[in-house]
Amino acid sequence: MERLLVNGVGLEVQRVAAPGGGPLAPIVFLHEGLGSVAMWRDWPHQLCAATNRSGVIFSRRGYGASDAVPEVRGAGRLAPDYMHREALETLPALLEELGIERPVLLGHSDGGTISLIHASHFPVKAAIVMAPHVIVEDVSIRAIEQAREAYEHGDLRARLQRYHRDVDCAFWQWNDIWLSPAFRDFDIRSECRRIVAPVLAIQGEDDPYGTLRQIDEIAPQGLCQTEKLPACGHSPHKDQPEQTIALIAKFLTSLS
Repeated sequence: MERLLVNGVGLEVQRVAAPGGGPLAPIVFLHEGLGSVAMWRDWPHQLCAATNRSGVIFSRRGYGASDAVPEVRGAGRLAPDYMHREALETLPALLEELGIERPVLLGHSDGGTISLIHASHFPVKAAIVMAPHVIVEDVSIRAIEQAREAYEHGDLRARLQRYHRDVDCAFWQWNDIWLSPAFRDFDIRSECRRIVAPVLAIQGEDDPYGTLRQIDEIAPQGLCQTEKLPACGHSPHKDQPEQTIALIAKFLTSLS
């Protein structure tokens, strides 16, 4: 584990070496709205081994062991364009610091959205997204309201605390903005149509955070492969890890 200063913010970064040390484009993993390096567990290592690629995993500001956001429920509260800022400001600066050009972006949930936004503005080898959000749906808001209830009155805070240095920062920066009226108009479908890199979009049919419209409406200019997994919720890499690795490995092989 290492710490990199990116745009003045200390970010927790973990690198995964390619098994064969080959020249293939590395996979950059972008976590969900409550994720972190630790919450990926060993799945990125399994995927890198299966695809013979190196990888980079990092925690966004306010998550994991990365720097917290001061006054996260006050002056530091995230704005509705927070995922655009991550995609267009933080991620390019991180990739430059790492010396990575045209990566394979692999994002889950919010991380999937950030991957799509970045791919619509910058060259990438491919974008692989699991349960991304391209629009805000009523089902998403209901699930996030339930998460707030579980955090305030259930055991969610205790379960998340092991993965975040400042668990309240991690939770509230995500929950507050998603439940704000200003965020209801969030919509990146027009940006997705500008993507020219190949896209693989995976979503569980039982995802409580979004309907299958989320991947059906990505519609980039080039190749877009969609995979809808039965008996799978919001996290394909956790609910069906082997199947998800197989789909990604096959997709990346087709690009080589």
